[in-house]
Amino acid sequence: MNKGYLLIGGNVGDRQASLEGARTNIGLGAGKIVHASSIWQTAAWGKTDQAPFLNQALSIITPLDAPALMAVVLEIEEKMGRIRNERYGPRIIDIDILFYEDLVIDLPQLKVPHPEIQRRRFALAPLAEIAPDLIHPVLKRSIRDLLAECTDPGDVKKIPLII
Repeated sequence: MNKGYLLIGGNVGDRQASLEGARTNIGLGAGKIVHASSIWQTAAWGKTDQAPFLNQALSIITPLDAPALMAVVLEIEEKMGRIRNERYGPRIIDIDILFYEDLVIDLPQLKVPHPEIQRRRFALAPLAEIAPDLIHPVLKRSIRDLLAECTDPGDVKKIPLII
């Protein structure tokens, strides 16, 4: 079994339901979710004139290799109604592979670790909640340290748990 870290998020429709649907589909098709961060409301990144996102970091164990995991993630996004028509545009769901084991992968369809993670507070904050001591295999820095050093001014707030 392999360990991976994913970030799920969306800013269209019922954002909470989209995250729930993504978690369910990941559990059914990609692997077992071992840890899930709180849900975070975050400012849009890259194209900022849109609704805020809800994001959540997940750690999973999976029998899939990284390219197969990427294929499953893309299938889940498509099944859930993701339409790719604008870079950084609004979306019902986005599932990114942040890390996969301690591997560095540079394929046309898959880059691991995620090449922009150190610049994205919306990814680092939820990931730091579940894996603060995880070491970035290229930068050789912990997620905790990368978050502390991140200069991204985007608004990132943990959503209170409602019981």
